Amino acid sequence: MTLKPSCPSPETIEQVLRQAGIQPTAQRIAIGRYVLCEADHPTAEQVKDWVDQNFPKISLATIYNTLNAFVGAGLLRELRLPDREAVLFDNHVGPHHHFLDEATGQIHDLPADAVQVVWNLGTGFEVQDASVVLRGTRLKEHS
Repeated sequence: MTLKPSCPSPETIEQVLRQAGIQPTAQRIAIGRYVLCEADHPTAEQVKDWVDQNFPKISLATIYNTLNAFVGAGLLRELRLPDREAVLFDNHVGPHHHFLDEATGQIHDLPADAVQVVWNLGTGFEVQDASVVLRGTRLKEHS
């Protein structure tokens, strides 16, 4: 479930967390509001930067634990890019692909049907998911 584009109230985020089996503490609600509503593919360190400005006194360990709980509950997906050490967290959990703008570093979500993926792996492979990362430059006149 993704909560963008309109960000719900803390009470709604609390309900989403409860439905996902996550105890909704004040820290988790604050982190949830940021990663489910406001952020765009943040790293844990970017979440920590936001938390330090808006909800001080949450440790990086709490942030990692919360993000991992959100991933485990299906509220976020991890996005690992081969050339980046940091894991990105994606609140768009449905099937989709990504476009990495190499000029800006920004990652754009692409609908699943925007990219056609065909594989011929033979026997011995069971594919659960496929996600393509396209790299290039997003042209300004098409923004």
